[in-house]
Amino acid sequence: MLEREIWGNTLEDWGISILIILGTIVLMKLISFFSRKVLNPFITRTNNRLDDIIYYSLESPVKLAIMLLGIWIAIHRLVSPDSFVKVIDNAYKILIILDITWIFARLSSSLLQIYWGRQSDGQNNKMMPIIRRTILVIVWIIGLVMALSNIGVNIGALLGTLGIGGIAFALAAQDTVKNVFGAFTILTDKPFNIGDTIRVDNIEGTVIDVGVRSTKIMDYNKRIITFPNYKVTDASIINISSEPMRRVVLKLGLTYNTTSEKMKEALNILKAIPKRIENVSSKPSDTTAVFTEYTDSALNIMYIYFIEKQGDILMVTSNVNMEILDSFNKAGIDFAFPTRTIYVEKDELADLAKEKK
Repeated sequence: MLEREIWGNTLEDWGISILIILGTIVLMKLISFFSRKVLNPFITRTNNRLDDIIYYSLESPVKLAIMLLGIWIAIHRLVSPDSFVKVIDNAYKILIILDITWIFARLSSSLLQIYWGRQSDGQNNKMMPIIRRTILVIVWIIGLVMALSNIGVNIGALLGTLGIGGIAFALAAQDTVKNVFGAFTILTDKPFNIGDTIRVDNIEGTVIDVGVRSTKIMDYNKRIITFPNYKVTDASIINISSEPMRRVVLKLGLTYNTTSEKMKEALNILKAIPKRIENVSSKPSDTTAVFTEYTDSALNIMYIYFIEKQGDILMVTSNVNMEILDSFNKAGIDFAFPTRTIYVEKDELADLAKEKK
């Protein structure tokens, strides 16, 4: 009975080939059991991360290679048409090369994830998925090209055919590509970090996210504004959070009946205010109070001071203004407001009195 032939092979040959495939499956199960019960616990106890990476990179591809080898042996011991054998051999070559590519892809991905994550901060870690995907695409493209070349495919002609479609795709995806490179520029040059207050195109707000395609900013009205990354990199960015201090310029107008002594007193009061207000720089070089000009209705003073980085800008400004108001009122120094004085000749005044009579 075992000598009976089916498709040019005896039942015995078919049985042996099937047993080879079943034996390969059993061998894979044994390797998985040994790996899970012996190798994995041993590797996880070591302090070296490199053996973890190698184990992760080789485990599944080695199992696939053993399975492919068993199937190849089982098929090649049978009598088959040459055309069928050629197809199997070509498929085997492609699968083996792709299996090796799988090892390199897993190895590069693991190395990048472990060592980049260890040496980078949270901001740079946002760039890791982009770089990891780029490396994986490059590795798989190289593997696929090598696999096709190994079975006799003319890669040059294939690339020429794909080139036309590639040009069309590149034109359609150019904004996406610009945004990806914009994200790479933002996360490497670091013109700002998440949480910084910045000004882009006259829009000011807090950066809440930097993604692959866009950067999100929350303005002072609690509205989220989304900028394409390439527009952010092309714009002039003012990082408000990076400034060591905030400069405030204040113009004060005093009445024209202010004497020179009162003017000097006003300037001295202004120069002394930073010492009494928290989070205002008290360095003499950071405070300026000068009598600048005569205007139609006031004697103008320019007052410049600096708010320190940790200070709340609105609160400190309010405290300074309140201190100026209190100090000037106590000193009897009057603020000016728009006024107009009319001078009338004595004769004209007499004529107006007669008209009223």
